[in-house]
Amino acid sequence: MAVEPLKALELIINHTKQTSTETIKIEDASGRICAKDVEATLPLPRFNNSAMDGYAINFEDRGKTVNVLGKTFAGDVAMFNLESLKAVKVMTGAPIPSNTSAVVPQEFVTVVEDNTIALPDDIKQFQNMRYVGEDIDIGENIIRKHQELHFGVVSLLASQGITDIEVYRKPRIAIFASGEEIRPHTESIEPHQIYNSNSPSLIARCKELGCEVGFMGSAKDTVESLVDHINRSLEYDLIVTSGGVSVGDKDFTKEAFNNFDFEKIFDGIIVKPGKPTVFGKINDTMVLNLPGNPFASQIIFEIFGTPLVQRLRGSHCANHKILQAKLKTKVNNKKGRMTLVPGNFDGEYFDTTLKKKPGMVSVLAHANALLALDSDVEVLEEGSMVNVIKISHKGFTSNKKDFITYG
Repeated sequence: MAVEPLKALELIINHTKQTSTETIKIEDASGRICAKDVEATLPLPRFNNSAMDGYAINFEDRGKTVNVLGKTFAGDVAMFNLESLKAVKVMTGAPIPSNTSAVVPQEFVTVVEDNTIALPDDIKQFQNMRYVGEDIDIGENIIRKHQELHFGVVSLLASQGITDIEVYRKPRIAIFASGEEIRPHTESIEPHQIYNSNSPSLIARCKELGCEVGFMGSAKDTVESLVDHINRSLEYDLIVTSGGVSVGDKDFTKEAFNNFDFEKIFDGIIVKPGKPTVFGKINDTMVLNLPGNPFASQIIFEIFGTPLVQRLRGSHCANHKILQAKLKTKVNNKKGRMTLVPGNFDGEYFDTTLKKKPGMVSVLAHANALLALDSDVEVLEEGSMVNVIKISHKGFTSNKKDFITYG
């Protein structure tokens, strides 16, 4: 039975479990999902130190002339005790005497003679000092389970002397298409044939999402061929197919899956394009049957497949990030089902694409966002505020804009 889109997402989230875990080197952890909480065992900084090159002084000596006892570099052991009218020259990161109450930058002092300097009056107490644990305290939770790791987190791990980290295993996804009219792009085709664009697209997207992908080939329009492809895919965490799930004379995908102990969780989504989408599982292998039309296949995977993959990866971020935009042009819609509309979001306006028929291949090659229209929406006027979902967004743009916030 077909379900509403939000119900489909709920069912996907609730029925999908993360993969097993493995331990890897922290340098290889970027983009992976942490499988356990990590607490700090070392404080950062580990000792009180100087935030710049300068002089460790007693705050009470501001505006006076003081004697310089010596010099301390980063990596040295603190050896000096500050008495009244005494100072120690310290480099950035160097340990400071325990009774230091300010560090004065070296460019703000006046050298009177060797080992004697005059301090300025405008010194703030405890300025330019870094304290034990002000960055990270012992026992502080520095990484959460289900958190995605990146270069900044790797820095945290290294600062704690951590070499290995337990992460969720990369999901293994099996992809195949059905239809004797489609051929791989590595072959020549006859006039009545078309190239398989769905599988390469799905393979590329799954790799972008951090998965390991196996392409099982294109099945013939027979139950036997489809059963063979399914059998070879059962060692994977997820099977993604495209085509053969509608009601045509050669649409045998559903029949083929019924040869297995297939638990069908939903059969169809009340959405356009992409209604004939099926989600279920065979034992521990999840199954997502997508429509064969290229745009429908891509957009359904973007809305419903990517949260499924996020759950498999172990991420707690499985919901689409929503941004607000102004509609650049008027939108007319045939109500009755939720409608997915591709377009481009420039940071302020969402502009729908001219090409958006289900069978088109070029749509998402030139779109970077989606608009999901409620089933009751018939018209949205120009300038209307809408919610959009960004896709394939890396945080960069060809449009140069000033990124500085001015007061």
